[in-house]
Amino acid sequence: MMKNIVIKFTALVFCINVNYAFAQPKPSTPAELIAGQQKRKLLEENSLLKNIKYRNIGPSAMSGRVVDIEVNPANPVEFYVAYASGGLWHTLNNGQSLVPIFEKENAFTIGDIAVNWQTRTIWLGSGEANSSRSSYAGNGVYKSSDNGKNWQWLGLPESQHIGKIILHPTDPNTAWVAVIGHLYSANKERGIYKTTDGGKNWKHVLAIDESTGVIDMDINPKNPQELYASAWYRTRSAWNFEEAGKTSAVYKSSDAGNTWKIISTAGSGFPTGNNIGRIGLAVSPSTPNIVYATVDNQNHRPDTAKKKIDSNYVLKTFKDLNKEDFLLLDDKRLDSFLIDNDFEDKYRASSVKKMVRENSIKPTAIYEYLFDANTALFETPIIGCEVYRSDDAGLTWKKVNASGLSLYSTYGYYFGKISVAPNDPEKLVISGFDLEMSQDGGKTFTSTDKPSTHADWHGCWINPLNNSHWIAANDGGCNVTYDNGKHWFKANTPAVGQFYNITTDDAKPYNVYGGLQDNGTWFGPSTAKDSDQWNYERPYPWKSVGGGDGMQVQVDTRDNKTLYSGSQFGFYGRRMTDGGRGISIHPMPELGEPQFRYNWQTPIFLSKQNQDILYYGSNRFQRSLNKGDKMETISGDLTKGGKAGDVPYGTLTCINESPLKFGLIYIGTDDGNIQVTKDGGYSWTLVNKNLPKDLYVSRVRASQYKESRVYATLNGYRNDHFAAYVFVSEDFGATWTQLGKDLPSSPVNVIIEDNKKEDILYVGTDMGVFTSFNRGQSFMSMSHNLPNVPVHDLVIQTRENELVVGTHGRSIYITKLDEVQKAFDAK
Repeated sequence: MMKNIVIKFTALVFCINVNYAFAQPKPSTPAELIAGQQKRKLLEENSLLKNIKYRNIGPSAMSGRVVDIEVNPANPVEFYVAYASGGLWHTLNNGQSLVPIFEKENAFTIGDIAVNWQTRTIWLGSGEANSSRSSYAGNGVYKSSDNGKNWQWLGLPESQHIGKIILHPTDPNTAWVAVIGHLYSANKERGIYKTTDGGKNWKHVLAIDESTGVIDMDINPKNPQELYASAWYRTRSAWNFEEAGKTSAVYKSSDAGNTWKIISTAGSGFPTGNNIGRIGLAVSPSTPNIVYATVDNQNHRPDTAKKKIDSNYVLKTFKDLNKEDFLLLDDKRLDSFLIDNDFEDKYRASSVKKMVRENSIKPTAIYEYLFDANTALFETPIIGCEVYRSDDAGLTWKKVNASGLSLYSTYGYYFGKISVAPNDPEKLVISGFDLEMSQDGGKTFTSTDKPSTHADWHGCWINPLNNSHWIAANDGGCNVTYDNGKHWFKANTPAVGQFYNITTDDAKPYNVYGGLQDNGTWFGPSTAKDSDQWNYERPYPWKSVGGGDGMQVQVDTRDNKTLYSGSQFGFYGRRMTDGGRGISIHPMPELGEPQFRYNWQTPIFLSKQNQDILYYGSNRFQRSLNKGDKMETISGDLTKGGKAGDVPYGTLTCINESPLKFGLIYIGTDDGNIQVTKDGGYSWTLVNKNLPKDLYVSRVRASQYKESRVYATLNGYRNDHFAAYVFVSEDFGATWTQLGKDLPSSPVNVIIEDNKKEDILYVGTDMGVFTSFNRGQSFMSMSHNLPNVPVHDLVIQTRENELVVGTHGRSIYITKLDEVQKAFDAK
């Protein structure tokens, strides 16, 4: 049996930030993480800023990613909603209003919840299971017996990401936990853990290897000795994601989870091999010998499409062309393709054919020019989602979906849930980009998505007494239907938006702009109030100005209307917030040159010296002198050159220009480079000497008080390395001094100077906001009245003297800085 880890804080206070010789960062240990959590609480208790108040201004309309829902079967207007990074919420009125009940614990991210409705006991597995770029690590299992007023930590600190919790139907002390394990590093503490004493002790009952965890489980409700589990091989690094492997498989236990055996062997009818990804499981409650599984099959599907002689050219046309075939292409159709794909006027059929004929470019250059991370994300021809069924309790399997399911694209790792109607073994609901229903045992499926729902679904509860009534989770919150998805309403009252980046304008009242995970770009007035009654009281104050995953935002404060915003991998645009036609901004290389590399959150920066000038970062530095109408590439590769993989790497992550000197610009990269230019981008100097190696540079910020001073924050999230890294240079980055050695172990996302006091600094970390009154020598918490939530961005609106806090899970908070500055003066 494995005892819970209990470590006295006094023995660890001085071990929080260890090994400052800056060797290659290693995954953080449980001891470091536990000590960091204790340090966070200590910095809260001893803070001079405990009375700082915040107001939440929303938005809530778009909600945030929901990962699980647990519904009271005896009273289905009561349920719990678990958000990926927004905490756990409870409703008693069918989602008309929800109350947060998991706000101040040592974890903020949730993978799965389970509720024993007889004892009113909630079990919570921390650490999101979906393995995306923003799936935060948790620290084990929590339990509450008083509806979240108090929580008990039950251990399993090395789990980090939990896929499923199963509770024994009659024994309240027995539970099983499916542990996926670390996202960005190998660890042996993966698999299934079982407790028979309410979580006091755990037994590791299924361990496979350091890269294979368990993502899903289900139980035979009529015979709790019988359980099923799906193992998932997945590895992730900053530059590559392996979402499938030969150890992905279905396991079964016939002795209450004490021992397990693979039942998806070759010959069973279940797919096997190196390209089997995430697997979802569901046992039919009414007929438990029927078991369903969804499989993310990463094998490529056969190309059965008939070639159309007269069709328009598509990207695939240019993939494997040789020189002779390219020169035979129809000029009119080639011109149409080049125009439709926004090639410059100099690239037309005659000129491009000439370049190919003279061997200036390869005949595949068009394909290589246009094939990017977004194309790979949506157009790689994998099989994707398949549904398998066993009618003999897992002994044999057969694929049941009669035709292909366009449900996953290439990112089936993000989905994988399947539900069976409790009273009908032929009725299924599967989750993917759409939510699809089958009423014939999986043979055929129809989408249930409607304009009132959001894409990217993560599970569906089906009412055991009325299987037309569902409550389902997606990237846009929680939706409820009473007619099999023909009509839905949203239960989206909490402000749980996941902001990546924010900015403000100078309007009166000023507006806050921000990009959100899978919910586009929004802006709203700083006077807005978070309310669950906005539907009825007044028009909604926040406005949507873009779709996809919203990324960085900049606004021209000369008119407070010209907005620069965009979506993933550098697809930006300029538009007016009051209407009119905008332009696209996505710098590209010359045809035949190496592709640019774009970060998921490609950085942009509008010069405060001249707001006609827009800076943009791929792996090179781009600049426009005319509001983005024309972008120029004026640097070489500013990164370490990238690495082979399926995730863009070797990219710029941040850009900042000194407010004191035009053309003094800093950039940071995802592979640890910091570079400075003093001539507007024409020449660059690498200035990362003696900094930790290869870490993601989350911010570089030039000081507003001293021209040679610059701050930098580094983030080890993509290394499972959670130390806090804050640095300052007084000589343009030639040398660096570490700050914040008393900060708790938590990745740092942003740093900003106070607008009035040179010695006051604010940093945003995955544990909240921290403030220094001595320019970073020591910090105190400023999060006493905030939920425990990652802070991704901080902006000071100078005119109103307000700090705007962009969180990745609880939308936007604002506080007046007068009290902070008064506390500094009183000190």
